[in-house]
Amino acid sequence: MAWDFSTEPEFEKKLEWMREFVREEIIPLETLDIDRETYARITAPLKEKVKEQGLWAAHLPPELGGGGFGQVKLGLMHEILGQCKFAPGIFGNQAPDSGNAELLAIGGSPEQKEQWMHPLLRGELRSCFSMTEPGAGADPTLLTTRAVLEGDEYVINGHKWFSSNASHADFLIVMAVTDPDVSPYQGSSMIIVPVDTPGVNILRDIPVMDHSTVHPQLEGGHAEIVYDNVRVPKENLVGNPGDGFKLAQQRLGPGRIHHAMRWLGQSKRAFDMLCERAVSRYAHGSVLADKQMIQDWVATSAAEMQAARLLTLQAAWKMDQVGASNARNEIAIIKFWGAKVLHDVIDRAIQIHGSLGFSGDLPLEQMYRAARAARIYDGPDEVHKATVAKRILRGYEAHDVPSEHVPTRTEAARKKFAEYLELATANN
Repeated sequence: MAWDFSTEPEFEKKLEWMREFVREEIIPLETLDIDRETYARITAPLKEKVKEQGLWAAHLPPELGGGGFGQVKLGLMHEILGQCKFAPGIFGNQAPDSGNAELLAIGGSPEQKEQWMHPLLRGELRSCFSMTEPGAGADPTLLTTRAVLEGDEYVINGHKWFSSNASHADFLIVMAVTDPDVSPYQGSSMIIVPVDTPGVNILRDIPVMDHSTVHPQLEGGHAEIVYDNVRVPKENLVGNPGDGFKLAQQRLGPGRIHHAMRWLGQSKRAFDMLCERAVSRYAHGSVLADKQMIQDWVATSAAEMQAARLLTLQAAWKMDQVGASNARNEIAIIKFWGAKVLHDVIDRAIQIHGSLGFSGDLPLEQMYRAARAARIYDGPDEVHKATVAKRILRGYEAHDVPSEHVPTRTEAARKKFAEYLELATANN
């Protein structure tokens, strides 16, 4: 199967517009200490410019108000948006709203799309994906939150945490067990829960190491929630009973592609700071760029970033060709490899700046703290590595004698070519 990551010249023009727009209009917002209302006023006209370019909510098909670009083009876009954490929201594809919109686009009823998805796409509502539990982080088969159908209502009871954006959301999409008597992969469902429903108890936003010290009021937060006899209409079920795992995978697969490309944008920004410092800082008789150790950092970072970029684009291309379910290995690989590259490039950029890199006078310290989370969310590295290894190893068979054992191969080769070997012996 040939690989082709090319895009038409018209789309490259869109990418060039995005590069300048993010650099000139969005990145400057990072330094401002502003509240949510001021941020909303500043970004409203920026969002309109994005819509005028036809780039709003590009992750969805045109009939749902998106661009219908496919994963390769989305990946190239997210590489640009990843330079600044504010950019995805200004382009209408910030987490968790973008993933929730995709989930509703896939499994939502016409009524759910009208009530929840379309306002979400227009930026009129915010949402939360409430799946992770304290005892079931990396293994969602251990979910204990229950949703029991009583008459025309689901009654939800359970304990969730790291429900991102819950404190600012208008509605939650809750993953709960609806049938405990079947396989965990077939017994969970997704249910829409308005955040003001009685029994939804948002206990706190869990303090995390990547929260900004410059504008904490703009952070979405990672909420701990107790669902205490929460009642919602049965019509709030997304898809069919038992569709929870299927919907979760359809939601998370594309999201991991987007994460990986955003990490490349962030890596490139740190890499640029690394290189700028290398040619600017004079120490021990020459600029740092002349030191072999620094040259190693530059070359290694460039190679790792390029490898991550190609891996990610190839995974995106395969998703476009044969769907996310047939690109699981590729998606898992870019998740753990991209997270490692992001961390390592930022780490080198901090190191070359010394105490300045460690300080809040550069964005590197904030980038570094955020990068550490990449190895955990959407599945920790270890889970993805184990998944990849298991799938690869299925293609191998056990042998009592290694298949490359030279004495055994020699004997087999002698039998295979015996006629020729006998003739050669006779001629000698």
